[in-house]
Amino acid sequence: MGVESLLIGLTISLVQLIVGLVLAMGSVYLGLRMFDKLTESTDEMAELKKGNVAIAILLGAIIFSIANVVEGGVSNLTQTVSPGLSPMQLVAALIIGVVNLVIGVLLAIFAIYIAISVLDKITVGIDEFKELKRGNVAVAIMMAAVLFAVSFVIKGAVVGMASLLSPESVAVALGWA
Repeated sequence: MGVESLLIGLTISLVQLIVGLVLAMGSVYLGLRMFDKLTESTDEMAELKKGNVAIAILLGAIIFSIANVVEGGVSNLTQTVSPGLSPMQLVAALIIGVVNLVIGVLLAIFAIYIAISVLDKITVGIDEFKELKRGNVAVAIMMAAVLFAVSFVIKGAVVGMASLLSPESVAVALGWA
C-alpha cells in the first residue's frame, strides 16, 4: 500500500468519523428535544438534578435507541466508502451514506415518538409521564424496553436500505461512470 492510498484511506476515515459524530450528536439532541415536547409538564433536567432514576432510565434509553440506529448507518457508510472507488463513485458513496444516515436518524426519532405515543394509548390506566415524574422505575424500564425493540427494527430497515444501493450503481444512474 502506497503513501497516497494510505492518506486517501485516512482522509475517508476522518470524513466518516466527522459525519458520524455530527449526525450522532444532532440526532441525540433532536431525540431529547422530541421527548421534551412529549413531556411538557415535566422538566427532565430538574428531575435529573433531583435524582429521578426513572427519568434517567428513559432518557438513557432514548439516547441508546437513537445511537443504535445511527450506528447502523455509520457502519454502512464505512463499508460503502473505500479507497478503491473512482472519484465519482466515492462522491456517490458519500452521498448514499449521508442520505441513509439522515433518513435513519429521522426514522429513529419518528419511531420513538410513535412508540411512546402508542404505548401511552395501550396502557390504559397508567399515565406513564406522571409515573416517570414520580420516579416509577418499573414504568421507565418497560418504556425503555419498547424503545430498544423499536430501535433494533429501525436499524434493520436502515441497513436494508443501504444494501440496496451501491456507489457503482448510483454513479452509473447519475451518468458519472
